Amino acid sequence: MPEPSGNPPANQCLVIVPAYNEAGSVGQVVDDLRQHLPDADVLVVDDGSTDGTHRSVPKGTRVLRLPFNLGIGGAMQAGYRYALIHGYDTALQVDGDGQHPADQTHKLIEALTSTDADIVIGSRFLSDDPNYKPPAARAAGIGVVRTVLRLLSGLTITDCTSGFRAANRDLIEAFAHWYPEDYPEPEVILLLHRAGFKVAETPVLMRERTAGQTSIPFFKGVFYILKVSLALVLDLARAPWPTQKASRS
Repeated sequence: MPEPSGNPPANQCLVIVPAYNEAGSVGQVVDDLRQHLPDADVLVVDDGSTDGTHRSVPKGTRVLRLPFNLGIGGAMQAGYRYALIHGYDTALQVDGDGQHPADQTHKLIEALTSTDADIVIGSRFLSDDPNYKPPAARAAGIGVVRTVLRLLSGLTITDCTSGFRAANRDLIEAFAHWYPEDYPEPEVILLLHRAGFKVAETPVLMRERTAGQTSIPFFKGVFYILKVSLALVLDLARAPWPTQKASRS
């Protein structure tokens, strides 16, 4: 099939696939990425899986196996460190559970390369997809976190918990040295905004996970929302690092 427009030159784009006990889905995720982003490299970060996730990764794909589970924050930071060491200019986050279709990745890349955004978040809520409707509890939880984030930063990010993201070289360098651990998706938005980076969204299609269980237990409802909200408030007390100016000096 034709190569999607907006793709960076060969070996400059790395797709980071964090995976924790995703043996049932990670193989198809990688195969789809190879089809739709043939010039990008794929790195699967096996975050201490106990189900043999690494054995389900197609041959020829880079796999970074962490000795124990660090959580999504630690797994992504490991991926960004790899991207920095190997000189990539663009890094995409595509979860290993199959929720992020590979044919949507070019939308993130195009939005990143055609604007002055430092990071682009794929939003399921900006697309008109009649076939995707998140569970009511999940949508409500995202809505609360979105409201808290808007009150603290003034930003309106419709899909603030989305892990479908593309970051430029400046953020690869920043994230390789610093990345939130507890609730990185919404925390990153707030901290980047405070540090002077530009956060943007673009509409994408998503689907329900194809296997495994979610690592963000929205079914625990109020407890989860309170923890995320508290983490965001506490982020106001810490100095964002690095600042945009420091990162680009």
